[in-house]
Amino acid sequence: MANIADNVRKARKKAGLSQDKLAREADVAYNTIVKIESGENPNPTIDTLKKIASALDVDVGDLIK
Repeated sequence: MANIADNVRKARKKAGLSQDKLAREADVAYNTIVKIESGENPNPTIDTLKKIASALDVDVGDLIK
């Protein structure tokens, strides 16, 4: 079963973005992206997920399914 960490990483790589670039595009801390992708933060806020989804041009639902 895929989790948020895997979904964010896959979507980021598909978009061709580095973690740093995604953090800047989504207007979230670089550390936030690292923690989400590593699974250290398995439950990011919906606000953070909305920003990441927007930066990746995907639906929030695609990140949490």
